[in-house]
Amino acid sequence: MTVVVDSILNQMTLEEKIGQLNLPSAGEFVTGQAENSDLAKKIEKGMIGGLFNIKTAARIREVQKLAIEKSRTKIPLIFGMDVIHGYESVFPIPLGLSCSWDMKLIERSARIAAQEASADGINWTFSPMVDISRDARWGRISEGSGEDPYLGSQIARAMVRGYQGNDLSANNTIMSCVKHYALYGAAEAGRDYNTVDMSHHRMYNEYLPPYKAAVDEGAGSIMASFNEVDGIPATANKWLLTDVLRKEWGFKGFVVSDYTGLTEMIEHGYGDTIAVSAKALEAGLDMDMVSEGLLNTLARSVKDGKISEQQINNACRRILEAKYKLGLFTDPYKYCNVERAKSEVFNAANRAEARSTATQSFVLLKNQGEILPLKKAGTIALVGPLADAKENMTGTWSVAARFAESISVKAGLEKALEGKAKVLYAKGSNLDEDEAIEERATMFGKTLHRDKRSAEELRNEAVAIAKRADVIVVAGGEAAEMSGEASSRTNIQIPETQRDLIKALLKTGKPVVLVLFTGRPLAVKWESENVPAILNVWFGGSEAGDAIADVVFGDVNPSGKLTTTFPQNVGQEPMYYAQKNTGRPLGDAKWFQKFKSNYLDVSNDPVYPFGFGLSYTQFTYGDLSLSKNQMSSNDSIIASINVTNIGKRDGAEVVQFYIRDLVGSVTRPIKELRGFEKVMIKAGETKTITFKITNEQLSFYRQDLSYGSEPGKFQLFVGGNSRDVKQVEFTLN
Repeated sequence: MTVVVDSILNQMTLEEKIGQLNLPSAGEFVTGQAENSDLAKKIEKGMIGGLFNIKTAARIREVQKLAIEKSRTKIPLIFGMDVIHGYESVFPIPLGLSCSWDMKLIERSARIAAQEASADGINWTFSPMVDISRDARWGRISEGSGEDPYLGSQIARAMVRGYQGNDLSANNTIMSCVKHYALYGAAEAGRDYNTVDMSHHRMYNEYLPPYKAAVDEGAGSIMASFNEVDGIPATANKWLLTDVLRKEWGFKGFVVSDYTGLTEMIEHGYGDTIAVSAKALEAGLDMDMVSEGLLNTLARSVKDGKISEQQINNACRRILEAKYKLGLFTDPYKYCNVERAKSEVFNAANRAEARSTATQSFVLLKNQGEILPLKKAGTIALVGPLADAKENMTGTWSVAARFAESISVKAGLEKALEGKAKVLYAKGSNLDEDEAIEERATMFGKTLHRDKRSAEELRNEAVAIAKRADVIVVAGGEAAEMSGEASSRTNIQIPETQRDLIKALLKTGKPVVLVLFTGRPLAVKWESENVPAILNVWFGGSEAGDAIADVVFGDVNPSGKLTTTFPQNVGQEPMYYAQKNTGRPLGDAKWFQKFKSNYLDVSNDPVYPFGFGLSYTQFTYGDLSLSKNQMSSNDSIIASINVTNIGKRDGAEVVQFYIRDLVGSVTRPIKELRGFEKVMIKAGETKTITFKITNEQLSFYRQDLSYGSEPGKFQLFVGGNSRDVKQVEFTLN
């Protein structure tokens, strides 16, 4: 690789090297007209290194042909796209996927996404998003894996493996781009793009681990985040991009900015276009998405002595190396076989896997009186603004989805009940009474077909059909674009008009099941207290409706567990399980206690804790035992616990292991996830689950950022969620 890249670099002009660092959007390309566009002229002049927002093998071949046949260097382009949770066969949103706690399943979802995208010409995805977020106000929490760095790290590795496979030069793998580096999920007030400020101790222990895990797994590229870190925008933060990423972690790939992230540094107050472009290159940025700041200023900055041509060579080299690893120099058209897309994209097998995966992501939050699963008999009233909303099933960041072919809840239930039971449908309410809010929550073609009737008329219609039914299913919550980028919320409750609908339906005395759509942890305290059954389905993807029917009618036993904490109200945010104690913890004392760390108006408790999720069966945990109660740093302890399925159905349980370091040189969280196992247990069966405690599970970054363990006492907690656990103590000598 080095010889080939050196040979190419030696033949390139300064302008052509700078051109490789330029990544514009390809939105203007139309098949048959590519040669006449402004972007085409730039490609021919060697002023573009890659494109994104273009799909289909035929269109990409046409554009690649310009680079190969009409540019002087004949360097192929790299083609990127936001393949976030599936390509055309859309899987659950990443937050939903994480709730499966199944790394093989998650890896498989990325593998299928890579196969479909590569068949349609794409060779680079802006995924996985591994940002830790503990603030439900932040809309992009939907794109990540929740609040926990250990679980997030396992998922980051699984996604990279799924996209890149064992051979990045194969034509059915694509290069991953880990984002957003770094700390983007900790934006102040949960407001997107906002300032981030935290200690390095917190960064290393709580927010950086998933990025490092992805790098260790071999991720080919990294995307710089919009936010600042230590007062310096990440896009030009040398400590972040060079000292930590390259020198400390050994990252060998390339770094790309986020969309116009480079020139956005001007608004941060970090300089004009010339200045921020030079600072970004010097810091370690290799590719500029959309801004064209590098393209238009670097030659001048070299001439003025602000940067060196060697710095440009270094960035260009990393881009060329990525193209070499993808096999593009051997065959620039390797992703442009139009026949592959016909059979490999959105096929029956992939859709079946998307459906099955969705069922594993759903979290049963409440099931009073075992209302669920429903029988395939009688009459079911289906109501709610998301009941017949197929465009919303795929959730946010589903740019390649075929909305028209997605399966709605209504379609899924009707198919499952055909010839067995009757479904009566009424919308019941709009998403929100405020039409402007609904518009903002249904962008990118995800309309809810707003009903112009009054809220009272819609409710009355729903109540009328509910009275004729045996059970009521309400499909409500958030619309697909109510979470995601630039979709932060200060009110994280279900919209009031939907709650009014649920109240009216409850008054009928009929059993009510809430099928809850959301891209974030919602404040559902009222619903948890008043609605008998709640199934959180996130946004399940293109096959969501069928998957929901599978779980609602018991063909699949739900096994999802929350990867975020659900608060009582927005005032508790940010909220997460791995908190540290204050000097005045409430502890086990009854709320409220003056001069203790609590609120006047609500307890410190969540509605649903991290790791929580019910099943159609019940699991009990025996006593937790250890092979010994002391260990040294080069030793280990085996923890064992019996888990019994005492119900009448087979089911899967996620057994979770948490550790607490009781005394440290710096304060430590009250619990930290350090292991888990998802295990299928048959009805009446007992399985023994073991967990190996090693020095690694006890290690952390100390004040000086050295990594290791410290001797002393530890607690081990094991259970089905972070709250309801068995506990033992051991000592590290």
